[in-house]
Amino acid sequence: MARSKSIPVEALALPVLDGVMLTADQNAMAALHASHSEECDTVNQLLGQAQMAGVFEAFSRTVRTSKLAFVKEKKLYRGLAGRKSPHGAQVLSGTWEEFCGLLGRSVDQVDRDIANLRAFGEEALDSMSRMGIGYRELRQYRRLPQDQQAALIEVAKAGDKEAFVDLAEEMIAKHTQEKDLLGRRLDEMKADYTAQSEVMAKKTGELDKARRELEVSRKRIQAMPADEVAKALRGEVAAIAYEAEASVLGPLREGFAKLEALAVGGEDHRVFKAGLIRQLEITLGSVRSEFNLPDQADGVAWMTPAEA
Repeated sequence: MARSKSIPVEALALPVLDGVMLTADQNAMAALHASHSEECDTVNQLLGQAQMAGVFEAFSRTVRTSKLAFVKEKKLYRGLAGRKSPHGAQVLSGTWEEFCGLLGRSVDQVDRDIANLRAFGEEALDSMSRMGIGYRELRQYRRLPQDQQAALIEVAKAGDKEAFVDLAEEMIAKHTQEKDLLGRRLDEMKADYTAQSEVMAKKTGELDKARRELEVSRKRIQAMPADEVAKALRGEVAAIAYEAEASVLGPLREGFAKLEALAVGGEDHRVFKAGLIRQLEITLGSVRSEFNLPDQADGVAWMTPAEA
């Protein structure tokens, strides 16, 4: 039996490996692994130190807090991710809450310690701790203005508890008074604003009402004959003139009489009163001139019998 002819197989061309690139990738992976391992080692070390410092709470609060602040700032607590919780089978996800929980403390407590450390510094905070200054007082001190905080820090560094407490009480009392004063001013401003808002609302309502009445009057006047419109306007103008006359003969005359009574044996108010009368005369004269009115209305029927 004749043998079949063999088919030649073409050689597969493989890409040339880039040795430099391969080496770089390997180095990068190794560095990443080393960085992760270093971060885990660091957070484990700091966790142990913080736990140990917790045993000596009265002596090393600032030391422990400074380490906790470093962990939070650098986010080293993320290195706990993947570790098994010592309190059960739960696997840690690497959060700040978990890190604080491993120390047996709440996030609020640790954040409060860090806030005190950042506000007063290690030296002053350590000195205040030895003086027995508690969280309540430290919270009050943090609310003080920056210049007063700086003064407290300097006294705290000196270690004189009596001088520190006296200065702190004085500053807190002053700050409380200033705060109360600002509070009262704010209340007064709010009251003024409320009153002004009410006045503006009232004026706006009155203005809207006047506009509506004016629009009604305008439409009514447009529908009236000319003689009736003139009659209505004369009545309105006469009422205004009567009101002005009543003001002169009423309140103005009464005020003049009171000044006259005070002038007995004292200052003469006649020049002042004459000035007011003169101003009224000038005003009336200006109106008379504007409309070219006669000086006298004698013999002229300026009011109809119905208007009179």
